[in-house]
Amino acid sequence: MTDTPDTTATDTPQASATPKEPQMPKMQVLAQFIKDMSFENILAQKGTSGDVQPDIEIQVNLDAKKRPVEHQFEVSIKLKVGAKTKQSGDQIFILELDYAGIFHVENVSEEQIHPFLLIECPRMLFPFLRRIVSDITRDGGFQALNLDTIDFLQLYKAEMLRRQTESAPKTPIN
Repeated sequence: MTDTPDTTATDTPQASATPKEPQMPKMQVLAQFIKDMSFENILAQKGTSGDVQPDIEIQVNLDAKKRPVEHQFEVSIKLKVGAKTKQSGDQIFILELDYAGIFHVENVSEEQIHPFLLIECPRMLFPFLRRIVSDITRDGGFQALNLDTIDFLQLYKAEMLRRQTESAPKTPIN
């Protein structure tokens, strides 16, 4: 005789009797690529050197769209970096980069897919985009530009707030 209890098929609960647990979201990067890129070295076109400390201005736009294949989405980060001299405000360089990824996403509800695509997917792409920007600026004759981490959650919230204020009815001022 043993101290272990005898377990039979009748002791285990049936699968249909237990509530179904929600499945965790799944995301897989299928591909990532540069859709479009432009680097204009205005300083070199003027024939001057690149030893200036620039003021950097960065604009980030996100886009996501469904692909024909089920559960696949294309997410792109459109980045525009402008650099001007601190003294005169003259443009030094302009970098425009459209970097995209193809993602397979499952177990995300319809209500959550939009924020998921515009927050989580760009987080996956950002380290690669940062490296490209660093390499391009360095190869363009400037000090490598290392982008600060972008808070995609805050960017998403700001965009949703902007859309709400634009769509809100204007109250007349008397």
